[in-house]
Amino acid sequence: MAFSNRRIGLVGVALAVGLALSSGSASAAEQRSAEDIVNALKAPRATRGLTMSPAIAARAADETRFIAALRNRPTRSLSTEEREKISSISSSKPKIDLEINFEFNSAIIGSKAMPQVTELGKALTTEDLKGRTFILSGFTDAKGSETYNQGLSERRADAVKQFLSEKYGIEPSNLVTVGYGQSQLKDPTNPFAAENRRVQVTNAADK
Repeated sequence: MAFSNRRIGLVGVALAVGLALSSGSASAAEQRSAEDIVNALKAPRATRGLTMSPAIAARAADETRFIAALRNRPTRSLSTEEREKISSISSSKPKIDLEINFEFNSAIIGSKAMPQVTELGKALTTEDLKGRTFILSGFTDAKGSETYNQGLSERRADAVKQFLSEKYGIEPSNLVTVGYGQSQLKDPTNPFAAENRRVQVTNAADK
């Protein structure tokens, strides 16, 4: 009887651990709704009465010219310096990380990724965001070589751009794509984690 009770107890512990692990996995891959994306990407309201300093105004104008020059540029044509400047610009603008589950070793948007890119398409065509310029930044985890992952991240950013253009009619020139491969891991302590395989969307400019 004691052995039987002990075995039942162990089964209960195993089930509890299994549920905890599955719950953790679900939260890690939580899908962001169109509303979540809109709220993250909306530019903050300007405070009335505040004016830009000449230095800030000059920097903003330089960023606008730079982003405009990247419209319709092939993703793979960007230099390391250009990618770094895009990253610097993105750091101070509204953005959101989306975990888009591509097929293994592929830039094809599969069935698992479709709900998330669909929510992104809905968000970018709302009145709050329609007509703005967005940066689509692709990232991979650390599996594979740096060179391969750089190309893979670029192809994945291109795939999202193509989907948004074809399915939601978003002007391709309003979507600037860039790839960072494994160079900017979201969780560097766990380089193979799924959260490192993501697409970051940045609101680069207003209408």
